[in-house]
Amino acid sequence: MAEDEGADAIGIVVCSHSPRNVPLETASEILGQLRPFTAGVLVTHTQSREKFKSVLDLHPSAVQLSYPFIMPARTGVRLLRVVQPGGAIPGDCDAVVIDESRGSGRLYSPEFAKTAVLESAVPVILAGGLTPYNVKWAIEDVRPYAVDVASGVEIRPGVKDPVLVSRFIQNAKGVPDAR
Repeated sequence: MAEDEGADAIGIVVCSHSPRNVPLETASEILGQLRPFTAGVLVTHTQSREKFKSVLDLHPSAVQLSYPFIMPARTGVRLLRVVQPGGAIPGDCDAVVIDESRGSGRLYSPEFAKTAVLESAVPVILAGGLTPYNVKWAIEDVRPYAVDVASGVEIRPGVKDPVLVSRFIQNAKGVPDAR
């Protein structure tokens, strides 16, 4: 559904205690159904090296990590590191995700997000408290490389509302690129 609405990437939560968590087998099935130009991003908060290896074994386009694992060489998987206010902006990744919410719907810190965009050597993805109603303003204010949403388009935790997903994507893609 998100692909049909124009999403560039689909996040799949694995190895987490989130209500959005799916088993690795289900994540593999979802990744296998994505179209060639839609990125499949596995989102994990695991601190287990074994589980991290299992995530990489699914060969997603990217992995979003909140734990500071070192990415093995030549995996072909991009690394997105989660950063929060007070934390350093890492450079050992392909992009950083501003996400102090972790799916709770708590709004990101605008000051930290703007600073991260200015200081980061890699693209910045904005997450945390975004909805179809504030995403346009957030993009215009922060100017991130991309935006990420979870709870802001849900009927209840883990269940997406097709109308909200559609509105979110339309509003996000309707902001002129100022990069």
